[in-house]
Amino acid sequence: MPVFLTSLLTQTWFILLLGAALIGAVLVSVHHAEVIAHKTGEPYGSLVLALAVTVIEVSLIASMMLAGHEGSEFIARDAVFATVMIILNGVIGVCIFIGGRKHYEMGFRSDGAISSLSVLATLVTFTLVMPIVTTSTPGPDFTTSQLAFAGITSFVMYGGFLFFQSVSHRDYYLPQEKSQQHDESIHAEKPSNTKTFASLALLVVCLILVVGLAKALSPAIESGVKAAGLPKTIVGIVIALLVLLPESFAALRAAKANRLQSSLNLALGSALATIGLTIPAVAAIAIWFHLPLSLGISNLNITLLFLSIFVGGLTLSLGKTTALQGAVHLAIFFEYLFSSIVP
Repeated sequence: MPVFLTSLLTQTWFILLLGAALIGAVLVSVHHAEVIAHKTGEPYGSLVLALAVTVIEVSLIASMMLAGHEGSEFIARDAVFATVMIILNGVIGVCIFIGGRKHYEMGFRSDGAISSLSVLATLVTFTLVMPIVTTSTPGPDFTTSQLAFAGITSFVMYGGFLFFQSVSHRDYYLPQEKSQQHDESIHAEKPSNTKTFASLALLVVCLILVVGLAKALSPAIESGVKAAGLPKTIVGIVIALLVLLPESFAALRAAKANRLQSSLNLALGSALATIGLTIPAVAAIAIWFHLPLSLGISNLNITLLFLSIFVGGLTLSLGKTTALQGAVHLAIFFEYLFSSIVP
């Protein structure tokens, strides 16, 4: 990083300016994502934002791994686990809670949501839990062959999920008609092809800005965390929160418009894309460049992960939600944050 930029990042006014620019880039990216979603319809609209954010997030993680800084072998693990916990409990919890307070009860297709959760549960177990229980290597590491198998399996399962979601069982992920009755955006005229392609290009630019600004702010965040005496894993959580802002805003706006199906498509799709694309990418990089990579999470985090999946299964099995279910997910999310600070 240039010396002049490093000195600027010590100035409070510059940090606040970057923060304001980040929020602005998030809001603009959400707008362009909604234009694309209205043109393509569900679930393709949700896939566009989820895949775009994830690809750029993978690039960010890969660049940090290749830089070889202290603790770089844990970057992928911390980022993936933080993303899964933020989405399963934070994003879904906020959407259900705020949407439930406004609409009393919201409906969605449980068959699609449960299918997504089952794939997610399998992927997180294969990639984040198995390194702890395998015996070929000590600690939270895979052997080279195990890492390659985990990467290939993750990519194949994610590809199968995309086919299931967008081709063979697309109707499982379409919003219920009742939730569309009072949504004016559903009946508005669709944007032209020119406007859609322009929004796609601007979405990519905005997402690059979001990740770039998050990376630029990371030294200030790391310094603040260190000064506060907090564990280093908090840095990964904060950066994951920043990178997930566009998806979180889009999911929340959909829930407030009584389109919980769109919120769940975006949230669960993002969690699946994070593992299905990130793990194969970092596995390939680690194997090709002979870099250390530790994916196994602690027993504390395994407990929180399985609790999240269990409660998520109960929430998504009914096909309707209330604010209470959102409050339960938020309680798990705050427990995750607290235990990250006081493990």
